[in-house]
Amino acid sequence: MITGASTGIGEACALELDRRGFQVFAGVRTDEAAERLRSKASPRLRPVMIDVTIPASITAAAAYVRVQVGDHGLAGLLNNAGIAVSGPLELLPIEELRRQLEVNVIGQIAVTQAFLPLLRIAKGRVVNIGSVNGALSPPYMGPYSASKFAMEALTDALRIELRTWDIKVSLVEPGPIDTPIWEKSSAAADRQASAIPSEAIKLYESDIAAVRKAVAEIARNAEPVDVVVRAVVHALTAPKPKTRYFLRFRNRFMFRGFRVVPDAIRDWFVRRALKLP
Repeated sequence: MITGASTGIGEACALELDRRGFQVFAGVRTDEAAERLRSKASPRLRPVMIDVTIPASITAAAAYVRVQVGDHGLAGLLNNAGIAVSGPLELLPIEELRRQLEVNVIGQIAVTQAFLPLLRIAKGRVVNIGSVNGALSPPYMGPYSASKFAMEALTDALRIELRTWDIKVSLVEPGPIDTPIWEKSSAAADRQASAIPSEAIKLYESDIAAVRKAVAEIARNAEPVDVVVRAVVHALTAPKPKTRYFLRFRNRFMFRGFRVVPDAIRDWFVRRALKLP
């Protein structure tokens, strides 16, 4: 079962696992996304309507999958659905912060709870999509980073709690990946900014301009989605999956290393990297 399979990482993982012979239940939210997936996959792939923020939708999806798999259970759950909310925390509408956490944190646990009985039958695996932002929070990405920090904590707890049933839990922590999330996040930031009084925006105008320029450069150099797909496949199929998948050594060194250096040095490096005024 894969959530957020309409585009990006979720779609790529669904298609690769389907190619490898798995029966994939690909979580989508629209009929158009379902048809698009069907056109790219084998008849085994089953699109499943699911919105991770709606309890009834999660319950219905779990019930559908339960009927399909019967006594075989579920080999794996990929918690991939996610959004990225950005902006100055001072000006961030609180409902946007709630939406960020509802999708990226609460929704992930709600889905996991719903599918755990099926995972327990098959001694399946849970794979959560985190981010390097779960180790380092850049300015103006506080909401998104908070959600990924939370997934670090929840994955650590879940990994130990499910040990009795031999359910392995892994966290994949990619850096910038070439997916539609960049365009979606930019469009959402534009909509959000349009609702904020111009005099308030001016407080952060120079910083926001610098960050947008830096993000555009990062997006241009983003890595292909295949690097995440390979990690997910390993986490789901390897005899001894890793607990964490940092997809590049430089990411592990840099982002984890920041936890042991003084905050002043960390902040200086972040400001310099983003070319903040």
